[in-house]
Amino acid sequence: MATRLNTINPADASGKAAELFGQISKAMGKVPNAYATIGTNNPEALAAMLDVDAVIASSTLDKADREAIRLIVSETAGCDYCIAAHTMLGKKVGLSQEAMKQIRAGVATGDAKRDALVTFVRTLATTRGTVPLQTLDALLSAGYTERQVIETMLVVASITFTNVVNRVNDTTLDFPPVE
Repeated sequence: MATRLNTINPADASGKAAELFGQISKAMGKVPNAYATIGTNNPEALAAMLDVDAVIASSTLDKADREAIRLIVSETAGCDYCIAAHTMLGKKVGLSQEAMKQIRAGVATGDAKRDALVTFVRTLATTRGTVPLQTLDALLSAGYTERQVIETMLVVASITFTNVVNRVNDTTLDFPPVE
């Protein structure tokens, strides 16, 4: 299936795109189709996204929480590409298939702290206007810090960008599909 936006084969890239694709390939073993599309059309946007991802990787949120956030946002956005990618990554950071299904559905997982995070992120992703104070208070009461609230919102912003790129592009899936 062809995508909607021009996407070159990463091996054919030159300049800044080639440099970024080389870094991504070295780190991941391949250049995912979403990154190839972004880098083909705007290498500076891909570089900025990778910089944000580096900040997120050094955050105080644990890897499973970061993947849970990405799954919630991708599910509410309807981004099949990101759901597949972050289900695979979620498994690698210790989230069970069942927990990931529960997170995506917005139902309790039995982990009270993570469930507060899921509720907070789902509220961010599905509502408009000011987030209810009790939603924020529940997140803080569950043990997250104000720094982690900001870090959570950065993860939301980052995954939202890739969600919209993939939804516009109809990016060809290069991760195992999720049912």
